Amino acid sequence: MLPVLDLAEAEREPDRFRTALLAAAHEQGFFYLTGHGIDPGRFTEVLGLARRFFALPPEAKDEISQLKSPQFRGYSRLGGELTNGAVDWREQIDIGPEREVIADAQGYWRLQGPNLWPSALPQLRAAMEAWSTDLSAVGLRLLRHWAAALGAEASTFDPAFAALPATLIKVVRYPGSADTTQGVGAHKDSGVLTLLLVEPDSHGLQVELADGEWVDADPVPGAFIVNIGELLEVATGGYLRATRHRVLAPRPGTDRVSIPYFLNPALDATIPIITLPPDLAAHSRGVDADPDNPIFDTYGANAWKSRTRAHPDVAELHHGITPKGPASAY
Repeated sequence: MLPVLDLAEAEREPDRFRTALLAAAHEQGFFYLTGHGIDPGRFTEVLGLARRFFALPPEAKDEISQLKSPQFRGYSRLGGELTNGAVDWREQIDIGPEREVIADAQGYWRLQGPNLWPSALPQLRAAMEAWSTDLSAVGLRLLRHWAAALGAEASTFDPAFAALPATLIKVVRYPGSADTTQGVGAHKDSGVLTLLLVEPDSHGLQVELADGEWVDADPVPGAFIVNIGELLEVATGGYLRATRHRVLAPRPGTDRVSIPYFLNPALDATIPIITLPPDLAAHSRGVDADPDNPIFDTYGANAWKSRTRAHPDVAELHHGITPKGPASAY
């Protein structure tokens, strides 16, 4: 089982918490987080809204089709996203910060803009905006503890998130299937860290702790599942581990609903590189070097790579580009 960390312990025994946090991120790259301060009623609320959205008729969901959004926001139908060139068997909504479009934007600045909200479920917007605010606070607390545990100032990562962080929420449903095992294919997250909420009794998330060794990461009541992204791997020279993970399609007659929250800095933020103490530096593995999946230290470049590969139909329709390289789930 993955480690279970209690964020409330960080107030009582910060050194002990930081030691456990560092070990989990170095050895597994995934852990369960309790003591985060989010009321369990909020879990029920946002998961219930997700269920209500996915129960809407197709035309109500297609009202906010991602094909209408140059910023890759809105609803993607079943089979509308790719990972490693294969179809992911899930439907989802992508929700980012609500901002104005930048006129004549180039490159990753084309990701900034408004969300698409379903008129049939007006409660969704307020709930998800509040969810983003609260989970951002949890994520930033974790980053400060990580920085301190790595021998840096606790505020090291703060400037990258101080203005216009490019966070992302996905509201995801995986229907049961007898025709595919791929809910979402094996991938690493391209940002900083992910806080994942999953319905109780859901199954399918697996983490690759060693090459080809996959372990189940089923939900723990009241806990988020946390994993680090590629940018923390960059920031620590590979000491912290961005771990590959996947979701298996549920068995026929069942489904899975989850809501991952991706804590990301501003699009133009360059993640700071931490000079590790010698005892930690000796165990750095270096940043994963995959020519088909380059990792950039500027968050927007990483995000643009992932979004265009995962949604080539949107990339071609709105931006006239055909992405190269294997598609990468976000």
